[in-house]
Amino acid sequence: MFSRVLIANRGEIALRIIRACRDLGIESIAVYSEADADAPYLKHADRSVCIGPAPASESYLNIPRIISAAEVTNADAIHPGYGFLAENAHFAEVCRDCRIEFIGPSPEAMGALGDKISCKKLARQAKVPTFPGSEDAIEEEAKAIEVAKKIGYPVIVKASAGGGGRGMRVAHNEAALRAGLKQARQEAQAAFGNGAVYIEKFLEKARHVEVQVIGDKHGNAIHLYERDCSTQRRHQKLIEETPAPGVDPKKRDEVCKSAARLIKNAEYSGAATVEFLMDEKQNFYLLEVNTRVQVEHPVTEMITGVDIVKTGIRVAAGEPLPYRQRDIKIDGHAIECRINAENWEKGFTPSAGRIERFEPPGGPGVRMDTHVITGYRVPPTYDSMIAKLIVHAPDRKQCIARTRRALSEFVVEPIHTTIGLHRELMQNPAFMEGGVDIHFLERLLKKNG
Repeated sequence: MFSRVLIANRGEIALRIIRACRDLGIESIAVYSEADADAPYLKHADRSVCIGPAPASESYLNIPRIISAAEVTNADAIHPGYGFLAENAHFAEVCRDCRIEFIGPSPEAMGALGDKISCKKLARQAKVPTFPGSEDAIEEEAKAIEVAKKIGYPVIVKASAGGGGRGMRVAHNEAALRAGLKQARQEAQAAFGNGAVYIEKFLEKARHVEVQVIGDKHGNAIHLYERDCSTQRRHQKLIEETPAPGVDPKKRDEVCKSAARLIKNAEYSGAATVEFLMDEKQNFYLLEVNTRVQVEHPVTEMITGVDIVKTGIRVAAGEPLPYRQRDIKIDGHAIECRINAENWEKGFTPSAGRIERFEPPGGPGVRMDTHVITGYRVPPTYDSMIAKLIVHAPDRKQCIARTRRALSEFVVEPIHTTIGLHRELMQNPAFMEGGVDIHFLERLLKKNG
């Protein structure tokens, strides 16, 4: 087991990893930018090191500074959390070259699954369903038009690298495809330094269903069942729940086994999420693979009892998975609400500033993952998420009721947050019936003005 782990991240995930290290008897080293110098979670780490100014490019994304911090503190491993450098294969390779263990997959596995074109090829080899579309990057406009005619409109142009909706364009006809192809390439190049794009069939109405998987360095891989992440805005998730409501047990078994098969074939070690889109007949198609721990991992922990962060650390240290697939059972239902510092009634504009009143909810089945306390100042520099409310109950109906109760207790003032939106969603008939798709929230917001 590692002696010291440096955490190359900030906020609630940094605190989550600090706590996991403490449970495992590992010293934790937190890094921070000047904007986070007063962050309350830093005091929970065994040591903290400033790595630069507020801009992420000069701190949390600066590989030389993070490696220097690890070397100065004698860290034998680095945990990247999510975001920032978590899916950067070059960073994982630099860690390996410096003889520092990267808590996650190998650079080779990350590169193979992180690039969407090579991931699709691996998926086909593992007999995982993929969308009809181009098998390789689209270099010429004529080829794009040929593929679109073959699979039928609408189609979607996607960036091979990255995610979060950048480098994506939907086209319902040839003219839109010509324009979208150029725009997607430019956006992908600017965002990811890689302008490669490909084309797939676009589902007008789809659910976003993803499977939590984890593998070790001994060739073992298991799934921890699926989550539904369909309540999202501009490809950014707001609510996640597990199990996915209304999914046929046979389909659940198929999609989960497909995900485990893919990461096993990729010789993947660590936590990952295999994401799918599911149509109205519950046919599922691979969307992408996130080669890291996900923001929404707590809901899976709540229904399986598996500590995903600690297990990820253990397998990075060379231990075999302590579970077999038959050991993993579903216990009840769990929902996670992402609480962002945003004014959702005014276009989700960021709401930075000092929090004068922070009163998180409690009670049976309620878990709060947050780095915030009263007096914390939300910086304008980084992602707006300030907390995750996770609720567990015996079934979905009771879980929604418990989430509604927890949200009614939750107070954050004076900044704006998305708590009010979550309160409305927990009373929305479509959400309560489990009948939402990935465009549900955008339609709702547009309808309500």
